Amino acid sequence: MLGALNLEQESTGFIYPVNFRNLCRWRYVLAFAAILELFSAPVRAQKLTIKIPPTKIPLQVKDQPIAITAYGVVSMVTQNRDLYVFTLELDADLSDLQQNMTPLLSAELDRDEPCGDRIMVQHATLLPVPPASVTTVEFHYERWACVKLFGKTQTKRLIGGNATVQLKLTPAIDKDNAELRLEPEITDIEADGSLGELLRSGSLGEMLKEKIRSAILAAMRKGTDLRATLPPAIQGYATIQTAEFRDEGSQRLLVVLGGEARITKEQVQALSEQVKERVATVH
Repeated sequence: MLGALNLEQESTGFIYPVNFRNLCRWRYVLAFAAILELFSAPVRAQKLTIKIPPTKIPLQVKDQPIAITAYGVVSMVTQNRDLYVFTLELDADLSDLQQNMTPLLSAELDRDEPCGDRIMVQHATLLPVPPASVTTVEFHYERWACVKLFGKTQTKRLIGGNATVQLKLTPAIDKDNAELRLEPEITDIEADGSLGELLRSGSLGEMLKEKIRSAILAAMRKGTDLRATLPPAIQGYATIQTAEFRDEGSQRLLVVLGGEARITKEQVQALSEQVKERVATVH
């Protein structure tokens, strides 16, 4: 009976079936092989996430240097042979821009035309109302006309007063060229008498809306320029698909861009090295 089971006796005196002992040995071999496989697995078997350290993008606002700080993260989602697909999130901290909204919009809107519009921005703010933001601009406005009487030019003020305009700005991505854009909407106007009517129904309101939008958008585009924020290995392969504003607390405004990048295994390795170099530089 024992022979049928093919038993062997160890020096310890215990008796083991040969098949059972071999099974135990194979289990150790398989477990060791699994560990080797885990550590030698390709990138696709890992949840690869690479954090992009902060980069300061400098701007000039009325000769005042400010900066937008951009950072992000890329996370691998799929891998097909040698092509790796990553999701991308790029965050741009606009808090420094928020603190300089008055000089930013003053540089864009202020004018002093002897025979036309005279505008002086008094105060401006930019606050998050996710997924949009709201800018509020307080300014003094006058419209002057010039007439010639007896060979002399005389000026006359046609309208004037103080006004407050509130503008909602919603970020989006242009589908044609994947550029960041802002959709403006005037949500509130406070002004006296004829100035209020001019802002609501005349060209003045449209002019202010466009200039406010373009000034803020120009600063945001510099702060979210992929060539300035992403490592070289991924710059030309990243596409932006979504954009929104977020409140990071204490009304600190962030613009968050989402997209993807498709790169090769060699580019993944280069990306990792470039991020390490940037981290070393930061620290």
